Amino acid sequence: MATVVFRDETATGKPIEEFTLPDLPENIFARELVRLRVREEVARYNANPSARFNGLVRPVDAEVELNGYRMGATRRIDWERQADIAERAFQRNGFLLLVGERQIDDLSEVIDLTVDPVLSFIKLVPLVGG
Repeated sequence: MATVVFRDETATGKPIEEFTLPDLPENIFARELVRLRVREEVARYNANPSARFNGLVRPVDAEVELNGYRMGATRRIDWERQADIAERAFQRNGFLLLVGERQIDDLSEVIDLTVDPVLSFIKLVPLVGG
């Protein structure tokens, strides 16, 4: 079993926030990793709801803030819906997934977590007028 660090970074590589998940299989599809990450961050939010959600993708009806989302009224978030949104965001280049220094291009790619257990997520911001 592997322990994985899920880390959010800026485009320049500066860490923003991270959390660790133990007991993951040594080999896993990128899709499963994205969904696990989303499930964990939503579970943490739902256990202690607040006006702010720090997650990979924006929940429906939330407003974008610096490094997070303003929820307005606190409510429970559906992790499966968020995971589906995250998969679509990955496919539209809404964020990059790096395993060590290697970029993952396909959610069906199998990742060996024993080689490098640090997964970096870099959210990409669309350019204005672009």
